[in-house]
Amino acid sequence: MAELAERHDLAHLPMVDPAAKGGLVGVFRRRYLLRLMVRRELRARYIGSKMGLLWSYINPLSRFLTFYFVFGIIIGRGQVPHFAIHLFAGMVLVNLFVESFNAGTRSIIQNKVVVQKMPLPREIFPIASTLVTLYHTGPQLVILLGACFITGSFQPDLVGMLAALLGFGIVILFGTGMGLMFSAVNVMYRDLTRVVRIFTGMVPFSVPMMYPYTLVQERFQDFPIIERLYLANPIAEAVLLIQRGFWITTVSDADAAEAKSEWGFQPGLHANFPDDLYARGLIMLGIAAVFLVLAQWVFTRLDDKIPDRLVA
Repeated sequence: MAELAERHDLAHLPMVDPAAKGGLVGVFRRRYLLRLMVRRELRARYIGSKMGLLWSYINPLSRFLTFYFVFGIIIGRGQVPHFAIHLFAGMVLVNLFVESFNAGTRSIIQNKVVVQKMPLPREIFPIASTLVTLYHTGPQLVILLGACFITGSFQPDLVGMLAALLGFGIVILFGTGMGLMFSAVNVMYRDLTRVVRIFTGMVPFSVPMMYPYTLVQERFQDFPIIERLYLANPIAEAVLLIQRGFWITTVSDADAAEAKSEWGFQPGLHANFPDDLYARGLIMLGIAAVFLVLAQWVFTRLDDKIPDRLVA
């Protein structure tokens, strides 16, 4: 009886908050729950669909073929060789950022029933949304690689592949941070979802995707401060890095010789990028990591208010 009484004596145990905490570390400690959330979101996207995940290949392929037909055949953008690849490479990272930001912002509102009933780290919802978006980026990369090899002049190099990975790192950290921060703020101010949509709608036009970086350099050669402000955009830096890995390595000497100089395109592996491309990329990666920490801090400050605001 003495042993039984000691076993049920809980007075010596510390009081523990029943709500799951731990921030991003707590999320990855509960990897099983994170996997369940990702699978749940993937199934929800394709519920009732006969082709299922095959759409994640069909959609980017149709977009690439549209770019090739419009810009390569109808408009004839000879100023930039393999312009469809130039555009699609940028679109891969822009879509990753935009979808991570948008889906992360809506994630807690969309899962409010689960948030109110289960004691789990609420960061798990924007993180799961980012992972789902990253999952759908895989087919886009397959299409991009296939298009590069079809050109017959694709010559990938280690520096270019590392540059592309650096671009992905910047976008993943910034997209995760934005989704994490705004998922909590959006619970407090519901109109923020529309503001985020307006902002993300501007992103494709603020990066060298539908036009080359050399055009920006040429237009603002008398106003270098504008060019520096343009390059301060981390997504623009990430787009330039992935173009260094995939687009420019498909441009052969023959392609470069046939290109027009109207948009400032110049032959050469490095002539169409800023001189400090790699150093700037590493700096942006560091800033993105700091921003993710800041986003976690903001989320933690608002975390306790989320259940009450979801009821309102």
